[in-house]
Amino acid sequence: MTALSLRWRLMVAGAVAVVLALGLAALGLAHLFGTHVERRALADLSVQLDRVLAGLTRVDGALAQVLPPADPRFEQPYSGLYWQIAADGRVLRSRSLWDVELALPVEDGADATRHNHLLIGPEGAEVLVLEQHVTLPASLGGGRARAAVALDTAELSAARRAFLRDMFPYLAVLGMVLIAAQWAQVTLGLKPLRRVGAEVSALRDGRRRRMGGDWPQEVQPLAAELDALLTAREADVERARGRAGDLAHGLKTPLQALMGEAARLRTGDQAQAAEGIEVVVATMRAHVDRELARTRIALHSRNARAGAAAVARSVVAVLQRTPGGQRLAWQVDVPDDLLLAIDAADLSEALGALAENAARHAAGRVEVGAVVMGAQARMTVRDDGPGLPADRRAAMMARGVRADETGPGTGLGLAIAAEIAEAAGGVLELEEAGPGLSATLVLPLA
Repeated sequence: MTALSLRWRLMVAGAVAVVLALGLAALGLAHLFGTHVERRALADLSVQLDRVLAGLTRVDGALAQVLPPADPRFEQPYSGLYWQIAADGRVLRSRSLWDVELALPVEDGADATRHNHLLIGPEGAEVLVLEQHVTLPASLGGGRARAAVALDTAELSAARRAFLRDMFPYLAVLGMVLIAAQWAQVTLGLKPLRRVGAEVSALRDGRRRRMGGDWPQEVQPLAAELDALLTAREADVERARGRAGDLAHGLKTPLQALMGEAARLRTGDQAQAAEGIEVVVATMRAHVDRELARTRIALHSRNARAGAAAVARSVVAVLQRTPGGQRLAWQVDVPDDLLLAIDAADLSEALGALAENAARHAAGRVEVGAVVMGAQARMTVRDDGPGLPADRRAAMMARGVRADETGPGTGLGLAIAAEIAEAAGGVLELEEAGPGLSATLVLPLA
């Protein structure tokens, strides 16, 4: 049963409980009905016993039954209804007993109280017997007599079976109604759990930042723990990003000092040693920049929001003031209301890497544009430079490529941009753009 869903577990368990409860109810009702039928039968037998005793008289000095009860079954042999009187050493009995005598139990010190028994009657049938010891009046010769009337219990059993037969359809309908009510109860009760799944999906997709507090009492602790976990993870990310920034700033000064030392060596006619130091420093700077970019990628980038137009204009404004950017014509065509599900600093890092790469290789023009396609936006940086062969583009998009394994001006920046796009739930695409290269960030909309 472990493979069943929680809903089906509750439904199966509830259905079994309903069936068992209705089965027990049927047995209980059948027992109560049988008790009631037996009580009614004893009441009828008591009336018949009174009539049997009232019909006694003396005929030629002998006790006789001259006014038997009017029920015709007393006259039909083995009809199922019988009477019997034992007095004066003789036994009077109904014609229905034929040649059978009821074997009443032996009772010492019998009183006038009426007793009922279950005995074996004619043809081995079980009969319900009501009997009484009576003192005969002087008109009947005095003395004591033992009178009894009996009813075949087959009639009582038939009545119980008929009752169960008539009750079964109603129990079946009641069972279906209870199971349907249970289905509705389970559906309503598990609704918050379905909402938990939807909310967690919204957290993952960036449509929500927290579970919130509007939950039933049983689910609220789970929602609170999830919110606490998200808060803790965001704090960890912020601390990691802060430590990465501190590390980068801490390394910049020593690296700058090494570059200064290399410059002094070059001035002192030690160009080879200076070149070696500069190569090592450049490599270290590349590693620092790459790892810093990785740590700056927020784990919660899908929960972040960034105005694409503002970021694009800011990146272009910085590059336009560089020596390489001043010689180019820049065009920014990004909708002002375009919001992307990415941290603004991460978008600036990725877009800056692409724009800087484009500026390095462009002949005279760089275009930054964006279009919306469904739930995503395509933010493209296009230059009019020499472009890049298809096999080189594929190599740069492979995981683990280093700057010195690609061409000049490509590699590290594109790798950083690709990692940022992937962390935000998007992708980086490189395409040929006539003359030049088109680098597109495909990112989800906020």
